[in-house]
Amino acid sequence: MSGIARLRTFVQDMTRLVEQAAGREPMLIDEGHALLGRLVAADDWLPDVFAVPDPTSYRQYLLWCDPLERFSVVSFVWGPGQKTPVHDHTVWGLIGMLRGTETATAFARDGNRLVANGEERLTPGLVGAVSPQIGDIHAVSNALADRTSISIHVYGANIGAVARHVFDPQTGAPKPFVSGYSNTLAPNLWDRSAEIRAALG
Repeated sequence: MSGIARLRTFVQDMTRLVEQAAGREPMLIDEGHALLGRLVAADDWLPDVFAVPDPTSYRQYLLWCDPLERFSVVSFVWGPGQKTPVHDHTVWGLIGMLRGTETATAFARDGNRLVANGEERLTPGLVGAVSPQIGDIHAVSNALADRTSISIHVYGANIGAVARHVFDPQTGAPKPFVSGYSNTLAPNLWDRSAEIRAALG
């Protein structure tokens, strides 16, 4: 299997998992971790148009959203040295590294303040997780100052439409935000006409 078929298979497998897990977050994270790990183990499937960096800010491209908005899949494209503010997600999420290197600094509450309490570095093929249950507040950056990094994220909602928060790292004060998406069109996962024509001879 190669090309967009990898993403199509991943979407099918995640749909089955979401249905089977029925809201059991540990199962979603554990089994979803393995599925995403298989997807990011190969780098021959992400269409170029969803891998374009922006010189001023990271981009979040929607690759798929479940029709019932139970999960979404996005590519995060980081220009050299780009980073997020400290933010949360409010839903479970999985982060699989496709290209380059990403560093995430986790934060925990200490009263009203936020305190950094760990760092995770993802390189191609590695997968991390976030959720309100296991830790949901972090800041993420492209660890590379000279090239683009790309990670594939899976979230337990239509993440571009979720009301979330960015935080003042000094005071811990939250500010609402909605991320949206950088693209208006998503990849066509379902055109299998070429392989069917080939099979027909």
